[in-house]
Amino acid sequence: MALVALPILLRPREAMVRHAERWERGIQALLTTLIGLDYQILGDEHRRCSQVIYAFKHQSAWDTITTHLLVDDPAIALKQELTKIPIFGACLLHAGMIKIDRGQGTKALRSLIAGGRKAIDRGSPVVIFPEGTRSPPGVTRPYHPGVAALYKQLSLPVVPVALNSGMFWGRRAFAKRPGTILVEFLEPIEPGLDRKIFMAELERRIETATEQLVERAKADFG
Repeated sequence: MALVALPILLRPREAMVRHAERWERGIQALLTTLIGLDYQILGDEHRRCSQVIYAFKHQSAWDTITTHLLVDDPAIALKQELTKIPIFGACLLHAGMIKIDRGQGTKALRSLIAGGRKAIDRGSPVVIFPEGTRSPPGVTRPYHPGVAALYKQLSLPVVPVALNSGMFWGRRAFAKRPGTILVEFLEPIEPGLDRKIFMAELERRIETATEQLVERAKADFG
């Protein structure tokens, strides 16, 4: 992927985005054909093309290698270390991803907000994983303040996104189970809430819906 992308680094940003989409479609096609692992989107009426922040539950590597299939032209907030990988990092930045130095505190929030504002101005929705890392099904990690900063400073609705991908492709696991990953886009949280109220409501919606999706997967497994 990276080698093919080298000449695309000389082309407009949109060309890199299309390249990422093709790669992700190929990965998903292999998962579906070889393993029988597919996905289904619920709550499609809550998906928007721009002027929105998506807050995703994060359970699996699947969440990050199929983001362009779930959201059109996303600007994903990701750790700065990924942008330092030779060639691949340059591709991420060229596609308009938002890099965050998680060890810099206030500086990291400022870079997140600046990157989010730039993405919104060009028409890309922002995607953030509030927990900052993958969490196994049934586990909830603390939600980081970055999503609240984006919510307040950009004054945009936040769409919570629940999923059960960890039931099929575990954290740090190579083995994958056949089935259908469910990704649910929930009702947007409109701008204007107090920070603490917003964070509590975001976590409640994501975790409640995720628990329900995990239980559906368990039922399917029998």
